Amino acid sequence: MNKESIVNLLEDKHQQLFDWLKEQPEDTFEKGPEGKWTTGQHIEHLVNSIQKLNNALSFPSFILKSKFGTSNREVRTYNEVVKKYQDKLIVNQEKARAFNINVKTPSEKKYKQLLSTLEIQNKKLQYKTLKLKDKNLDTLILPHPLMGKMPLREIIMWTAYHTEHHTTILEEKHSSK
Repeated sequence: MNKESIVNLLEDKHQQLFDWLKEQPEDTFEKGPEGKWTTGQHIEHLVNSIQKLNNALSFPSFILKSKFGTSNREVRTYNEVVKKYQDKLIVNQEKARAFNINVKTPSEKKYKQLLSTLEIQNKKLQYKTLKLKDKNLDTLILPHPLMGKMPLREIIMWTAYHTEHHTTILEEKHSSK
């Protein structure tokens, strides 16, 4: 997937989330099924995830290379990244739960700020993606807590899917009420 396609994918997946959120009642962000995340917690999680990626992408490529190394394999397709993530979630549900246990429910004021932050961070990621050299996208790697080391191209594609994944969870959660 080329850079422009990845940027379009990021934009589409985030816009689907924002469109869905606009249709929800104001109190949705604080409510959730027993033992499940609230809408606010999903948004907090997405913001944290994309901010960490943007922060990592702010480092010069030589620092990323020296800290994490380079990829020793071909870059996976978007569909392969999605499948691998889904497979990892199935076999690592406890690890995923433990990793995300400290996500707090944001206040209404913070929630609106989070939405703005998510939108800004998405735009930053799109910009950074377009500015990265293709060689760096394919060879530089970053660690993912569930998937291990991933080339930048893959982790950016995963970010688009990650947004879709949480949008789907929110849609399903609210349609079953």
